[in-house]
Amino acid sequence: MLQKINNYIATHHLLDKEQAVVIGVSGGADSTALLHILHTLGYQCIIAHCNFKLRKEESERDEEFVRTMALEMKLPYESVHFETKQYASSKKISIEMAARELRYNWFNRLITKYNAQAVAVAHHADDSVETILMNLVRGTGIRGLSGIPPRNDNVIRPLLCCTRKEIEDYLVKNNLEHVDDSTNFQNEYQRNKFRNQVIPLLEEINPSVKITLSETARRFESYKNIFDKYIGNIKNELISHENNFIRIDIEKLKSLTEIQTLLFELLLPYKFSAATVENIVDNLDDISGKRFYSDTHELIKDRNYLIIGSRSRNETEEYRININDSEILSPVHITFTIKNYDNEFIISKNQLCIHADMDEVEFPLTLRKWRTGDSFYPFGMNHPKKLSDFMIDEKINLLEKNNIWLLVSADKIMWVVGKRMDNRFKISDKTKKILEIRYKI
Repeated sequence: MLQKINNYIATHHLLDKEQAVVIGVSGGADSTALLHILHTLGYQCIIAHCNFKLRKEESERDEEFVRTMALEMKLPYESVHFETKQYASSKKISIEMAARELRYNWFNRLITKYNAQAVAVAHHADDSVETILMNLVRGTGIRGLSGIPPRNDNVIRPLLCCTRKEIEDYLVKNNLEHVDDSTNFQNEYQRNKFRNQVIPLLEEINPSVKITLSETARRFESYKNIFDKYIGNIKNELISHENNFIRIDIEKLKSLTEIQTLLFELLLPYKFSAATVENIVDNLDDISGKRFYSDTHELIKDRNYLIIGSRSRNETEEYRININDSEILSPVHITFTIKNYDNEFIISKNQLCIHADMDEVEFPLTLRKWRTGDSFYPFGMNHPKKLSDFMIDEKINLLEKNNIWLLVSADKIMWVVGKRMDNRFKISDKTKKILEIRYKI
């Protein structure tokens, strides 16, 4: 078994022996075996244990078991307590998801602390089979049928080549003690239902169902690699970047086959659901202005493009900037510097940096979103112009309009941030001091 895992680590380039690895150890059979195996193979192991405070005395027992094991093995040991239920409630997520977020966020901090190469967790082949079935029931694409990957960013899974039975046999052979999590036998958790009820039923139909599904997952992994390469080429043809926005060419998209599947993959990083993607496809030929949302992003159909950007902030948000403020970082990054003015001073012609006559500026300044009816005096003009007309002339797309910020002095729009300064604040022969304002993208 040691040789099998050693080969798996080498094949998937999971670890080297020159750098430490953090190991998530609950004290259960799988993580105890993982720790013993990696330590035996000569890796620099750091034991990390999470107490989620979900099982009262049992949680304390597990923590003490792992702490004692670390002392006996003379290995670095880290532990943490989480208020998991409170976190889940505040985030409005399940206990399982809360525990996952807390665990991996902490693991990432440990990787930084110890300059470790990765965190190793004890998922094995049976876990991968359970994941495939869960994804299949929920509805999934090709990725969900590929099972659990051996690496996901800095998380590695060296035991995926082993079954639960092989791990249990290894523990017995090496006289390794472990603790049992009583919740593994409670079917209130979805994964336990598949483990304790669904898979045994499938084994009545096909006793080798775990092996069959594992082999199927390996084939789908190969298909996924081919698919990902194709999607990568498609992205280069369809997607362009403009400022902080992503644009997808609609006509090029429509010229391809299976555009709903393609669009789902293109939008996957922006967390659009399959149902939303289907709705987008149904509206590709509709008029401009249609909007679609994910938890993190907004998509709008604007003439010949689908434009994606981060979800815009509340239009009523306002931010005050005082005369002593030299910088703001949110909602946009802007710096403020007061300078003396003389005839040798070079006035900026770049719209990302403006120079305003300090005598015309009234503090505090206000940073806010644009509103219907806003008007200003675009630099070089002595009469007002509606901001809506200005944006049309500048060919600012519909989604970008929602992210336009205005810097306002008293009731005067001083700067359409990153686009145009107001003429009323321009430098003149009477100027003595200037306010330099820079927008850092």
